[in-house]
Amino acid sequence: MSGRTVLRGGSVVTPSGPVRADVAIVGATIAEVGDVSALPDDVVVDATGRLILPGFIDAHSHADGLLRDADVTTALLRQGVTTIIGGQDGISYAPGDGAYASEYFAAINGPHPAYRGGGVAALLASVDGASPLNAGYLVPAGTVRFEVCGRRSGPASADERAQMADLVAQGMSEGALGLSTGLDYVPGIFQDADEIAALCVPVAAAGGVYVSHMRGGYENNTAAGITEMAEISRLAAADAGAPLPVHVSHLHADADIVLTQVDTLAAEGVDATFDAYPYIRGCTLLGMPLLPPEVSALTVDEAVARLTDAAGREALRAMCVQRASNSPSLGPDWPDMITLAHIAASEHDWAHGLTLREASARAGADPMDFALDLLAASRMESSAVMAVHNPRPATELARIFAHPGHLGGSDGIFIGKHPHPRAAGSFARYLREFVRELGTWSWADAVAHLSARPAQRFGLGRRGVIEAGAVADVLLVDPETVADGATYENPRELATGIDDVFVAGVRVLAGGEPTGAAPGRGLRRGGD
Repeated sequence: MSGRTVLRGGSVVTPSGPVRADVAIVGATIAEVGDVSALPDDVVVDATGRLILPGFIDAHSHADGLLRDADVTTALLRQGVTTIIGGQDGISYAPGDGAYASEYFAAINGPHPAYRGGGVAALLASVDGASPLNAGYLVPAGTVRFEVCGRRSGPASADERAQMADLVAQGMSEGALGLSTGLDYVPGIFQDADEIAALCVPVAAAGGVYVSHMRGGYENNTAAGITEMAEISRLAAADAGAPLPVHVSHLHADADIVLTQVDTLAAEGVDATFDAYPYIRGCTLLGMPLLPPEVSALTVDEAVARLTDAAGREALRAMCVQRASNSPSLGPDWPDMITLAHIAASEHDWAHGLTLREASARAGADPMDFALDLLAASRMESSAVMAVHNPRPATELARIFAHPGHLGGSDGIFIGKHPHPRAAGSFARYLREFVRELGTWSWADAVAHLSARPAQRFGLGRRGVIEAGAVADVLLVDPETVADGATYENPRELATGIDDVFVAGVRVLAGGEPTGAAPGRGLRRGGD
């Protein structure tokens, strides 16, 4: 055997903990783990003092259209992320031509550099050999509805449901991992449980998973969202004659609520997992918590016209103030809860990183008027980091992360001059805070939550483990120095302590620097 890469002198993290072992990689596969004998043609990487872990799988990412962006992929690799799961929150590029996602989700996903149509198969193919990372994809139910029903509200007809289900079935046949919904976004906010269940029938039949950004927020509405997910799972399973596993996106609420509700799903016979990131604040479209859904559902030109209409502006402003003030997640002090992350209007660059109250005061404007002016100037392409009223200590997050149903997810959004630090920091933060500092995770726990269980949940084949025959997505981690660099003040700082990363056996990060290799693939359900 020759042409091997041997990681020598490190410790492999097994389910029982770190064990001194070498790892030999041949081609895209781990060939041997243990005391690996030297061969003349070996390429040896010194792993002394470092841990050897399987690549991390980000269960909730918005880097769908950014996997060719070197800054984005470097930020991910420096955290140890080798695979992302895209198509989240019910909105992404395929099926269709990608135009709706590029417009409505411009501040979250951005435009795609290559995809212009062709469905899930074409979108996954656009990753093959074009990125250092892998990507799996969920069929986004909102995009599916847009393709069939357009922007209108109200229930879909039986014929429209059938057309949507056909699009989902096609996506599953082309390798999608499941279906996602975003029930606070447009048009997901118009989809009821029966409609979603109909779309989940082909998902259950294909052995996929239903993933949801639940309806109506999380903090005070988790039980209602979980109840709806359980109903969707039961309805779809009954019609498909196969179980429908579910996965809750970015599940953040009081630890007792989270743990009780996830266990409730299990008690009802629903196979459930969830992701939760290691931060307190959230991030979303600026318009989502402020604008009525009927305004968000308009085309950009129509929405801008509505925002700038002098005759109707005061009524719209009053409606938005009431919506924000009555929101359980914002409340009367809403201008202080919103920090501007992305504004696609250069004349407002100065406002990035400021709260709405701070920015509007500098502009000498009313906070809501200023927010509506930003949305108009940016043609709706604005996002915000959202504070919370009751920040949870890391010890409470640790209780959530200890649940066996938890998977690592960042909900990372890279678009913007002042994005949420979770995009560049989440996975290194898991390791620094919860393994090294708090000790609430062991290194084996970190592998389970960040690698092994996500690979199992999304059907990614032999990933998430360091053993012979597994795909060689591999990290070398310095357990003493691994740390997140990104903060709310400096959200783009790179993580440290993960300097060497392999994807499918190819070294994509060496000494902390990208190699330029692009072995990443669009991962098809059941492949590898």
